[in-house]
Amino acid sequence: MHRLWLIFAQTVTFCVAVLFTVQTLKPEWLPRGAANGGTHTVAVEEAAPGFSGDARKVSSYSEAANRALPSVVYIYTSQEIKAPRNPFLNDPFFRHFFGDRLEMQPQRRSGLGSGVIVSADGYILTNNHVVEAADEIEVATQDGRKFKARVVGADPDTDLAVVRVDLGKGGKLPAMVFAPAESLRVGDVVLAIGNPFGVGQTVTHGIVSALGRSHLGINTFENFIQTDAAINPGNSGGALVDSNGHLAGINTAIYSQSGGSMGIGFAIPVSLAKNVMEQIIKTGSVTRGSIGIEVQEITPELAESFKLGANQGILIAGVERGSPADRAAIKPGDILLSVAGKPVSDAQSMLGMIAALTPGQQTQLKILRAGKQLDVMVTIVKRPKPRPE
Repeated sequence: MHRLWLIFAQTVTFCVAVLFTVQTLKPEWLPRGAANGGTHTVAVEEAAPGFSGDARKVSSYSEAANRALPSVVYIYTSQEIKAPRNPFLNDPFFRHFFGDRLEMQPQRRSGLGSGVIVSADGYILTNNHVVEAADEIEVATQDGRKFKARVVGADPDTDLAVVRVDLGKGGKLPAMVFAPAESLRVGDVVLAIGNPFGVGQTVTHGIVSALGRSHLGINTFENFIQTDAAINPGNSGGALVDSNGHLAGINTAIYSQSGGSMGIGFAIPVSLAKNVMEQIIKTGSVTRGSIGIEVQEITPELAESFKLGANQGILIAGVERGSPADRAAIKPGDILLSVAGKPVSDAQSMLGMIAALTPGQQTQLKILRAGKQLDVMVTIVKRPKPRPE
């Protein structure tokens, strides 16, 4: 028995010595747990070099760009500019000797912008300021084709316009898919596509910085998407697309002190652009409602005197003679609280509410006069076109 115990002890001692030697000199021969002294470890899977899994899909938007690029076009415009009359031509003496040789020849001013193909049969959506007053419009597609274009209609109040190219028999263009209305959220990735500075088709990348931007003094009706995707001169009228390559907005303006991108760009949301586009294609113009009033924002002092809550109502500063508001006995000094049951918070929202109503229909306004609330029915009329400056 003593001999057996001695053999067992010697065997254990030998095994411990071998384990110590291997752990010291060749630890990779041992199982993971044994090499770490039995401590529990978590296995981490590392991607091999060049791995093209989900991480690459998140960091690349090539599919979205490739889906949208064929539907964005360049728009080249030109306009004849009459040269100023030479003052010497008013003198009969000079006219006798020189005739009309001092007459300055008309010059042409060129412009550059972008547009978005919205139908296969040649309708293109762009900004009004891109094609406004142009004598000639040429559209160039991504694949190098060029077409003469004509203006179908324009809406200066939103700075949108629709042009159309003649494709000939059987011709088609790749129309862009529209994103669902109100689908963008702050923080979503967006791509801006256009032809900045005429360098050629360019894609820039950013996020949605804010939604519903207004009171910027850019357009009459403002509901802009703000983005930090680089937008530069030449991008106007181009596409702002979501991460699926679907049209989310029309790039329109930038905030800049240098003329170039400073990370604050504005795009007209697709919901507004689609509504304007459909009206222009159908009738050649956009019809909006009006009741003939001038309004101003309510200051904190006015709100306190009228006992109004924050962002409640607007002050009617003027009433156009013979307008629906005048016929409904609305007076300057009244406070407009709601339109068709929807509360009014500021002048911009009120303008949009009334503009969305159909001319000829009646709607109810709630006003505050001398501390009493009154319900007034008015008949909507067509909003007059803006006067040219």
